[in-house]
Amino acid sequence: MTLAHPYLLLLAAAALAACWWYGRSIEPRQSALTFPRIRAEKPSWRTQAARHLSPALKTAVLVLIAFGLARPQKVSSSAQGIGEGIDIILLLDTSTSMAALDFQPENRLYAAKDTATRFVRGRVQDRIGLVIFGGAAMLSCPLTLDYEALAGRIAELEPGMTHADGTAIGDGIVTGVNHIKNSDGKSKVLILLTDGRHNTGVIDPLTAAKVARTFGVKIYTVGCAKRGEALMPVDDPKFGRVMMRIKDDLDEDILTEIARLTDGRYWRATSLSELREVYSDIDRLEKTKVKLPEVVSRADRYHFPAALAAILLMAELALCSTFFLRWP
Repeated sequence: MTLAHPYLLLLAAAALAACWWYGRSIEPRQSALTFPRIRAEKPSWRTQAARHLSPALKTAVLVLIAFGLARPQKVSSSAQGIGEGIDIILLLDTSTSMAALDFQPENRLYAAKDTATRFVRGRVQDRIGLVIFGGAAMLSCPLTLDYEALAGRIAELEPGMTHADGTAIGDGIVTGVNHIKNSDGKSKVLILLTDGRHNTGVIDPLTAAKVARTFGVKIYTVGCAKRGEALMPVDDPKFGRVMMRIKDDLDEDILTEIARLTDGRYWRATSLSELREVYSDIDRLEKTKVKLPEVVSRADRYHFPAALAAILLMAELALCSTFFLRWP
């Protein structure tokens, strides 16, 4: 317990001094009519109580008011500790092929969203952002500690949402690097997930990887596709939604080289469970200890002395109007 304004306790000291002075200087009030026979008798206990208890109650009220004005506060703090904190950009492929249904019971993008969300919610004190790419790359969420907001952005992802055909892996990497290169994080990481190969965009993936290396950005690459053919729903103008077969077009050589150039690592996941294991591996690999600041919270407790002062004041007024009432 502490006081926000301890100097206001001087008011309590003044109230106590006034009470002491009053007790020293008070003289018994003379009755309007005097009777010699009872003049020498001691005052009744009621008279004595009225003479001393009422000033004491008033003094207690003033002391409690002064204590309340000093704002007593309950202080609690969390001890400083060691936490984990790095800067991470999730780089997710949202091209139309991510709608392929080889990650049963859902498509590739659903599996990517599920594991990315689990990864985000499992981190502590990491700033995480989101970049998406198809035929073009764009920032979906800047680096943030608001994991629920980021999870909401991930949930909104849909295949083909960039409205540009193709897979621009190089552009995606450079977009991610641009949004993490100036961060003050001790470690900077891109987690690149794709199901295909670079076939459009302005920047070659290996050139982009070298740019990332220049800025100290590590890239973990994840291939997200089963080997062989997969079914993918498409909208046909004549027959409506139909299933078509697409071939495995994952460029593992490029993804492996991107990871090698940036001191990262490459994984291939062919199921939802394997993809979850990949993100668990990344979670274990990327741990950086940081000192967490001490958090101090203060809760005001002035209402307790204020309430007690109100009760004593009402009691004093009630007693003076009834039990201590004196007639002239």
